[in-house]
Amino acid sequence: MTSFIVMDVLERAHEMERQGKDVVHLEVGEPDFDTPDCIKEAVCKALYDGCTHYTHSMGSIELREAICRHMFNTYNVSVTPDRVMVTSGTSPAMLCVFSAILEKGDQVIISDPHYACYPNFINFVNGEPVSVPVHEEDGFQYRPEDIKKKITPKTKGVLVNSPSNPTGNLLSKKRMEAIVELAQNSGVPYMISDEIYHGLVYQGKEHSVLEFTDNAFVFNGFSKLYAMTGLRLGYVIAPRAFVEPLKKIQQNFFICANSTVQAAGIAALQDAKDDIAKMKTIYNERRKYMISRLRGLGFGIAVEPTGAFYIFANAKHISGDSYKLAFDILENAHVGVTPGIDFGKNGEGYLRFSYANSMENISKGMDRIKNYLLAVKK
Repeated sequence: MTSFIVMDVLERAHEMERQGKDVVHLEVGEPDFDTPDCIKEAVCKALYDGCTHYTHSMGSIELREAICRHMFNTYNVSVTPDRVMVTSGTSPAMLCVFSAILEKGDQVIISDPHYACYPNFINFVNGEPVSVPVHEEDGFQYRPEDIKKKITPKTKGVLVNSPSNPTGNLLSKKRMEAIVELAQNSGVPYMISDEIYHGLVYQGKEHSVLEFTDNAFVFNGFSKLYAMTGLRLGYVIAPRAFVEPLKKIQQNFFICANSTVQAAGIAALQDAKDDIAKMKTIYNERRKYMISRLRGLGFGIAVEPTGAFYIFANAKHISGDSYKLAFDILENAHVGVTPGIDFGKNGEGYLRFSYANSMENISKGMDRIKNYLLAVKK
């Protein structure tokens, strides 16, 4: 299992901070906003109301019903609560799903670049991740014809992630429809969609894979959109045939998600809309500012990212070794950025910048990188 390089960067940055150095964090994919008050109040109320016992292993029926309403209101998709399993963050949901659908040697198609942990989940259950390169000039969207070349009798699923980590780009409705159709016509059993950044879209519109097929697994959660990373609450929506297998895995390995946090999830879905709107407005301001600054510094951004809180910038004119470059920027400019190699071979030569930080810190970080690049040229 490979390390999660962004965590290596973060841990080194923390060491530097303990030595008294001021580090600007543009590496971490974590909202800098405080969790909305309505969510914190729901946690406290649940705690004092005695909601400290096991829930149903699939999650409380109230939260699952709220998730189903959210799916209908957002995507006009009808989902029944029995198809929803609530988990302690989205990562356990991924582990459960890949454990349920993969036998040794079964394959899952993923993009390259991709979220760094996807291959580790798949490899951990003896599956095989199969990478399909996606390209900067195409907004890092899958090309269906490239997916088709990688499909074999062992292909169990195609994984899509839109808006994407690390690129921040959206998969268009037309492209997603084409991928679903290709998978169905090629005998691929399942679509797998990581929708954790849904809601954080500033231009265009995100689409759930369930708009196009029911034969899909959807991952989502509350960490990113609702600034609830530490509360660890996620869920998966699964085809009905997999409800019982997933429930067995959950019962044996996790029992259930945190009961008080499940109550907070209901509040997030029902009461946090105004808080989310404010956060999105600020994210968008930061996005525009960072794109402008990075381009001004010579970084390549062929297609402007319109989702999540990341910019995947081409730094090949500076170095072909993104790992070395990221740590050199950290040590000499005191700015944390994530090397593109963390996200796959096709990410080499890029750096991921997160704008989940204050405008003041982003401006400071850009200024420091500007000075770093001037020093490098000398």
